Amino acid sequence: MTHVFVAPHPDDVALSCGGLIGSLRELGQNVAILTVFSGAGGVTDLSSYQREALGFGSKALWPDTQAFNRANLSADYPIDEGGEHAPPWAATSDRLDATQADADAAAKRFWQRSSWYRRASIHNEPLAGQILADDTPTQGAVLTTELTEAERARDAMAIRRLEDERFAYFAESSVVFLDLPDAVFRGYEGDAQLLGVPREDDRAPVEILRQEIARLEPQKIYFPLAIGGHVDHRLARDVGLEMLREPRAWVMPGPDWSGIVTFYEDFPYAWWESFRRLADLGDDAVGPLPADVSIAPEFADVTDQVEWKISGITLYASQLDRLFGGRKPMADTVRSYGRAVAGLGGLPGYAERYWASIRL
Repeated sequence: MTHVFVAPHPDDVALSCGGLIGSLRELGQNVAILTVFSGAGGVTDLSSYQREALGFGSKALWPDTQAFNRANLSADYPIDEGGEHAPPWAATSDRLDATQADADAAAKRFWQRSSWYRRASIHNEPLAGQILADDTPTQGAVLTTELTEAERARDAMAIRRLEDERFAYFAESSVVFLDLPDAVFRGYEGDAQLLGVPREDDRAPVEILRQEIARLEPQKIYFPLAIGGHVDHRLARDVGLEMLREPRAWVMPGPDWSGIVTFYEDFPYAWWESFRRLADLGDDAVGPLPADVSIAPEFADVTDQVEWKISGITLYASQLDRLFGGRKPMADTVRSYGRAVAGLGGLPGYAERYWASIRL
């Protein structure tokens, strides 16, 4: 018997359930992590968007909430192209022209000992038919070895699987990689698609996941609630919901999944979206369920494990900057979220919240 944690991607379980895993291991309970979408499929090269979505770029993809939306903030100074009321640093047209003239003069002085002269465009645009430095071989930006290696999808996913293996070793748990392709390798493009409803032809991997879960003879199974809306998280959640809808099979292995299937709150998305109750996910997020099955919150006190949880998350080095901006902001966020969840349950210290299925 074991506690099976279903992770859409490497790091999801450590981020969301690290405190509970630490508590279970201290009690001598077996823990297994099933990482579902850890493969690259047949794709060998990563686009810029794919690199960012996988955590190997610089884009802050996930914080898509009001707290991160600055569109409603007015400018400190009114937009004034004429410059009459503009602050000294505003880039009005005449000031840009003056800056361009200064740049041209500096470039001319630099190249004055050469037999030709290159203008330095502050707009990064070709001038007078001259090509850009960045477009000239052996000039401009040079990619580092690490960056060019990360451009290959299999290498990128291998790094994330390695981090998952390190966490499993750290947590003294087992890990199983199903290696289904990540959503960015299944044709999802852009934030709207990646954080939206799965396509009709992209079905939840019910059969393969159910087979692996049954093989592990679970005492409890933990699925994501899909807070944040990532398609891979939605598909993993749908497997848990589908298992709850199944009638009990009297041929082994065929347990009654109600009471076994549990859902965890996806961190840090639950923190970013100020998630409080199931209704925040929408009316159809966890339904329809059988009439005699309900889902209720349970709180795990992780006060003694919160620093252990933070140490485990640091093993996912490829994700820290993208999700949190570094190790210290991550640690601060984990503690803040743990205190907030504990407050929801009227507990002191730190907590994680789970949504357990119940047969009425």
